[in-house]
Amino acid sequence: MTTPGAIEDVSIGGEGIRLGQFLKFAGLLDSGGDVKAAIADGDVTVNGEVDLRRGRQLQHGDIVGFEGHRARVCP
Repeated sequence: MTTPGAIEDVSIGGEGIRLGQFLKFAGLLDSGGDVKAAIADGDVTVNGEVDLRRGRQLQHGDIVGFEGHRARVCP
C-alpha cells in the first residue's frame, strides 16, 4: 500500500473490474465484509466522489480512494 495522498497504479490486466473486487485486489481492504461495510458507510470514493455501489464497473483511469489512500485502475 502507498503512503496517504499518493496514487498507486494498479494493473487489472483486463477491460474493467467491479469496485468491490478492486478494493481487495489493490490491497485497500482485506475481506468482502470489510469492503461491504466501507462502501455502505460512504468511506470509498471513485474519482473524488463517494460511491455506494459495490458492483460499480470501474474503467481504466478511475481513481479509487479509501482512508487517504488512492489507487488508479490501469490496464
